[in-house]
Amino acid sequence: MSAAVAAAAAAAAASVSSKTTSSSHHPSNQAPNHGWIPFFQAPAQRAPLPALSRYESQKRRDWKAFVEYLKKHRPQLGLSRCTGVHVLEFLDYQFGNTKLHRRNCPFWGNPPDPPSPCSCSCPLDQAWSSLDGVVGRLRVAFEENGGQPETNPFSAHVVRLYLRDLRDAQAKARGNAYTF
Repeated sequence: MSAAVAAAAAAAAASVSSKTTSSSHHPSNQAPNHGWIPFFQAPAQRAPLPALSRYESQKRRDWKAFVEYLKKHRPQLGLSRCTGVHVLEFLDYQFGNTKLHRRNCPFWGNPPDPPSPCSCSCPLDQAWSSLDGVVGRLRVAFEENGGQPETNPFSAHVVRLYLRDLRDAQAKARGNAYTF
């Protein structure tokens, strides 16, 4: 902002405050306005919004994506009619892929060293750890947006089974076994 604009704004503010504090309402006691209306006024002081945590940002992003998926679903699907099967469709529709080696693949249980893209024809599937995080965030977001815990589709048995099977298959493909 130029010094002239700042000076004009300050003069206008002083003029307005002197008009309101003047004891006499006689026109000769007030500074002439000459029809000039100040165009600059200082913005009201507002407290800045707190920055969202990484988790909250991801949760909002995932929730918006899920709601958008529901809007695009044909026939259109309301949140109250959403099931675990719809959650699995959403996960397949939305999220990235990772190699899942077959038993007859030379990389089965033996990841390339050093890690590099594989040239095998094994199928791609979603990474378990990513999907587990997404489902967890959406489970919380569902309840924060008015859903009942008893009807939460992200807690459905079919979703838990899918994640468990995916985790086990990917662990075996890497040569790791999860033991819980």
